[in-house]
Parts: sequence; structure tokens; C-alpha cells
Amino acid sequence: MVRTALVVGASGIVGNATSELLVKEGWKVYGLARRPKDHNRIVPVAADLQNAEETARALHDVRPDAVFITTWARQESEAENIRVNSAMVRNLLAGLSPAQSTRHVALVTGLKHYLGPFEAYGKGVLPQTPFREEQGRLDVENFYYAQEDEVFSAAERDGFTWSIHRPHTVIGQAVGNAMNMGTTLAVYATICRETGRPFRFPGSSAQWNGLTDMTDANLLAKHLVWATETPQAGNQAFNVVNGDVFRWKWMWQRIAGCFGIEPAPFDGTINPLNEQMSNDDVIWRDIAKRDNLLEPEIDRLASPWHTDADLGRPIEVVTDMSKSRRLGFNEYQPTDDAFFALFASLRKNRLIP
Repeated sequence: MVRTALVVGASGIVGNATSELLVKEGWKVYGLARRPKDHNRIVPVAADLQNAEETARALHDVRPDAVFITTWARQESEAENIRVNSAMVRNLLAGLSPAQSTRHVALVTGLKHYLGPFEAYGKGVLPQTPFREEQGRLDVENFYYAQEDEVFSAAERDGFTWSIHRPHTVIGQAVGNAMNMGTTLAVYATICRETGRPFRFPGSSAQWNGLTDMTDANLLAKHLVWATETPQAGNQAFNVVNGDVFRWKWMWQRIAGCFGIEPAPFDGTINPLNEQMSNDDVIWRDIAKRDNLLEPEIDRLASPWHTDADLGRPIEVVTDMSKSRRLGFNEYQPTDDAFFALFASLRKNRLIP
């Protein structure tokens, strides 16, 4: 019997990786997005999840066994993030409710569960690292919590199991993604190489010197499918990281080497990419025209604001994966290899020279 999946946010970093894995493993895959991409093996579903009626119409004939929620919509304030993103999850699950086909819903959130939302990111009293799933919610408004609550409520109504997946910064390929450190650093390194500007680490001393980890999109996709297919993973929240740890003062050199440049010395000064790259749109258009790249708009590739948020944190951030390991998920991905694979894919797909 062919299993059916609905991937919400199928054109994003995580959604794309998840869709490809599900197809490879023999699932019938519906890919929902506001503007779905053409794909000969994924059935497109076009819907604006903020519109309940439109969402219900779009999902009328979709009867998934499993639902993977990998998207969110960035707003100007956390109050708006909560209002909009909780409504998106609520409308989605309400639209699927009449068919009663869904047996599992997997929701991707992230480490802001422990660190707090962007308005209070890394501030105040934070849990001790490494972060563990049993650490409760912070006493602060957070759209991740609101998304979770919508899943919990719908699960109680419709009887499906759920899993919450909390990756660290995700490495993967997507155009137009709001949180894309890997491609942002690739664009930044390319511009530094082209202009002779120093390839300068933009973040804090805590991040430069401290230990950290990241999450490869392909590994996260495997974790999502694993949780869907593993009964003991039902109704559980999980951290999801590659399995290695590193210091940025080491990784920065590795990334620089991929672009044939030398990293600038780090003196402890924060130099946000949002400022360094604020006037680089014309430079990128010139590079794209010269090298016949497919995306001349830098804002479609780079998200310096999000990279600054991650690399500017004042604390060391590492994540515990013991819960997944005990239940049998043993995938591992060296983070430098994940960066190298991304850069190779960006070049192959003519997104960077």
C-alpha cells in the first residue's frame, strides 16, 4: 500500500529535502506552498494558509497519512508571529480534519524554543546547555509554543500522533528562504572574493570561541520520516542536530578555503552582515550577469539578519540528542561536509559562481 504525505512548505530548505526523501522511499507526496514549484514526482497544492476557506478548498481531495509542517511566515513582531503562524497551523489541520486520514503530524520548530523569540533572542535567564527536551517553555511569548498548541489541540480532536522537531541552524538549499545561513555565507564569501573585502566573522566572541552545532536539512528530513514511522516516537519532542560540535574559529577557515580566500583575523568586534551586505545588491547583480547565474536578486538568496542573530548570540549553544539516540535514530552528518555539499550544489545549480 502506498503511503501518502503532505509536505507543508515544500519549496523551503526543510520541505524540499523532506519531499525528495519521501519520494525516494516510495511515498506519494503532495507539496503545499503559496506558489508550488513544478516537480514531476510531487503533486502541487497551492494555498495561502492564512486563508481558512482557501486552505480547506485546496485540501478537499488530499488525504495524507502523514503531514510535515516545515514552514512559517515572518512578521514584524512576536505578537504578529503568534497570530499569523498559529492560524496557519490551525487552518491547515482544520482543512484536513474532515477526511480523518491523518495518523501523524510532524512540526518543525527550532532552538528558539529554548533561546526565546527574535525580540528576546538569547536574553534574560536561559536554560543550561546542552539543551534537552525536558527543559520547559520560557516565560515569554513565542510563536513556536503557539504552533505546538495548535497541533496538540487538533491531535486531541482528530486522534493523530504528533512529533515536534527542534533543529539548530539548518544547512540546505532553497531560494527565497527567510533563514538560510549556508547560502548567505556563500554569497558573502563570493562578494568578498570578488571585491577584495575581508572575509570577516560577523558575530560574537562567544560564538567564535565557544562550541556549537548545526543541522543538515537531509538529516532533518530523515529524522522527520523516522519519527513518523517509529511508534515510540509518537507524541514526543526531539532536538535534531548533526552529531558533531565545532568552534566557528575553525569552521570559518574551512568555509574560506572553499572560496579560495583567507579569513580575516577576528578581534572580538561584532560586524553584522546586515550592515556589511547592506549595499551589495548591485554587486551581486553584476556578478550574476557576468556569470549567467539564475538568481540576480541577493535578497532571494541571503538572509543576513538571521545569520547575525545566530552568530551574535552571547552564549555557547550545543544541543543534546540522547533522546533520539535511545529510540534508535543514529544518523550522523559532519557539519563541514554539509557546508561543502551545499556550496557544490549551489555552484552546480548556477546560484553562485
